[in-house]
Amino acid sequence: MSTLERTPVKTKGTKPFVPDLVFFEPDALNYPKGQRIMDWVKAKDIPYRMTTSHNRITNLPGETEVEKYRMAKKTLVVGIRKTLTFDQSKPSAEYAIPISTGCMGHCHYCYLQTTLGAKPYIRVYVNTDDILSAAKGYIEERAPEITRFEAACTSDPVGLEHISGSLGELIRFMADEEFGRLRFVTKYHHVDPLLDIKHNGHTRIRFSINSDYVIKQFEPATSRFEERIEAAGKIARAGYPLGFIIAPIIWYDGWEEGYGELLRKLGEALPQDATKDLTFELIQHRFTKTSKAVIEKRYPKTKLEMDMEKRKKKWGRWGQNKYVYPDEQQNALREFITERIFEHFPLSRIEYFT
Repeated sequence: MSTLERTPVKTKGTKPFVPDLVFFEPDALNYPKGQRIMDWVKAKDIPYRMTTSHNRITNLPGETEVEKYRMAKKTLVVGIRKTLTFDQSKPSAEYAIPISTGCMGHCHYCYLQTTLGAKPYIRVYVNTDDILSAAKGYIEERAPEITRFEAACTSDPVGLEHISGSLGELIRFMADEEFGRLRFVTKYHHVDPLLDIKHNGHTRIRFSINSDYVIKQFEPATSRFEERIEAAGKIARAGYPLGFIIAPIIWYDGWEEGYGELLRKLGEALPQDATKDLTFELIQHRFTKTSKAVIEKRYPKTKLEMDMEKRKKKWGRWGQNKYVYPDEQQNALREFITERIFEHFPLSRIEYFT
């Protein structure tokens, strides 16, 4: 055997997000977090501009819509969150807690394609104290019931934590709330800033996972599966409640082999202490007419199947039909994946399939 054959191939790690361009609302610099981010931007020698509002970013570089979209994905906007009424976040949690909006990932299927519409740039909010004060009000209103807050409804905050530090603030806050709980999900492995934080078991961190086929075909610019699982082990050893979201579950040729292999690899890779109080959330692929049009425009070579004739209509909460798999396919996906989960993780629980 040659030296080349014996030497394992080293893959480059997924680097933390560094924007190509940053916008600041002037008032954001009156907050310590805003000033810290400005110092970071200057230290990195990143071009920056001022803007009157984080909701109105125009004249991004690029000749075509696709070029402008890709530039938006590399643009960070630092602003103040003025709307402090939280949206509901069923079935994951009672409320979405808004610390950031937008994501640097390029997942073809993502619902943010249409939720964010013409504003796919990434926003972080510097007035975290105002956001936490609003969360406190929601907790007190429902006490003594537990109120859960989802921090990843409109973003992947782990991918921004090295810039914002907002998750750390939320985790520390919830640690002292008897009736408050925090949840967030990520496709990134950059969790080291969270490992030494006092959390009192009040924050559940979940990792989005999928079959090799789905990750390779539809999840560009995210951490590799192996990186996510290594990070999950770190989170478990730090004492956080751990979970996994398998989403979107996609029906493709070889799906049984793909999802079977996924759960087998997960079972082999996770340390024993990571399987305590383990949760799974299962979400089948769905799309709307609007998202189909946007996705096909932004990712014209995508292999994502979006044939409305093969799908079942389901009324969505945002006032339009979404297209899910027919009942027979849904049942097959749910039953197969559920069986594999309990085969490898008999003490885990499945929170929902939708």
